[in-house]
Amino acid sequence: MSRVLFVNTGAEGHTNPTLGIVQELVRRGEEVVYFTSANDDRMEAMGASVRTFDGNKFLKAFLEGGRSGLLSRVNGLLRTADIVIPSVLEQTKDERFDYMIHDSMFGCGRLLAQILNLPTINSCTSFVLKQTIFNKMLDEFAHHAPAALNDRLNQNFQQLVHSVQRKYHVKIDSPYEVFCNPAPLTLVYTTRDFQPEGDSFDESYKFIGPSITPRSSNQNEFSNLKTDSLIYISLGTVINQAMDFYRLCFATFANTKHTVILSVGSQTQIGELGDIPENFIVRHYVPQLEVLQHANLFITHGGMNSTSEGLYYGVPLIVFPQSADQPIIAQRVAHLGAGVQLKQDGLTPDIFREEAERILEDSAIHEVCKKIGDSFRAAGGYQRAVDEIFAYKRRIGLNH
Repeated sequence: MSRVLFVNTGAEGHTNPTLGIVQELVRRGEEVVYFTSANDDRMEAMGASVRTFDGNKFLKAFLEGGRSGLLSRVNGLLRTADIVIPSVLEQTKDERFDYMIHDSMFGCGRLLAQILNLPTINSCTSFVLKQTIFNKMLDEFAHHAPAALNDRLNQNFQQLVHSVQRKYHVKIDSPYEVFCNPAPLTLVYTTRDFQPEGDSFDESYKFIGPSITPRSSNQNEFSNLKTDSLIYISLGTVINQAMDFYRLCFATFANTKHTVILSVGSQTQIGELGDIPENFIVRHYVPQLEVLQHANLFITHGGMNSTSEGLYYGVPLIVFPQSADQPIIAQRVAHLGAGVQLKQDGLTPDIFREEAERILEDSAIHEVCKKIGDSFRAAGGYQRAVDEIFAYKRRIGLNH
């Protein structure tokens, strides 16, 4: 048995794919200590020892980096070092770990690995970003941004790097290292075919497909839903306070033959949405995996987790990207013919409805989604991930 230090964020899109991995590691005899920014009963149910760092301070530090381009986000991640690193070190004092798994973006994974001198595995919950592409993105922003802003961002980066290196005795060679936390083994929760330029990545990247964890078989209100056409709408768990969008959905699908399930998240007041059409079911929370198994169309923000779950069950997508990596994911969905990308600005209910009906009736789109779903399931998921983890352990001589 090995002891595993797992460091992640509390965001569901970064946490959900790791649930099955933790469960399988524990099943195979590993002891998992899992750090996150929020208490997670699900992770404890999987058998992990859950410990937390301050999520509010983490988010505040990250946002203090600013929102002006990629380098500002790098600076925000560097600022989180003072939240994550001392907390992890204090809570693991005098403990021994054999290896570490960390999120590809959050959690100062590469820095903690240096401090603790541990073999590392990278958990990548979106598309993999090559250093050449990352540097090109930095250069493009610098080319178009005001010189004063570039100077300020670069100065902040150098100051933060100097401070973190001096305080924690680590080495930071590039913004890419801060943003992507590269490691000798990277688990990617998609397939090479879905990943842009997937064949160009070497064998240190293991494309295991979506890590879909079987859920409880307990009955819920959607288990026996009777409908010939089910549309599911969700903008995810983060940026979902979208009253105008929800009302657009009402105007688009009211009084149609479709049953529409709309998940609005915990921060939207359902009572403020006004009259809800009779063919709509609106909830703060929806068991997404269960609903997707019955859905004919998924209208989504295009987060990697939601996109993967929809396609895993062969459901065509209409993607309204909101932020972060979602525009790139939406472009990939459209490029592969698994759905379309739409923008809310200027979109009328008639055009929205016509596009939805076209996708629902397009057998070619449904066939593409079925093939992608088949390939996702064949990739191996969390069982394959743990197979790769154990193979990595053998390669580095960690057999106990």
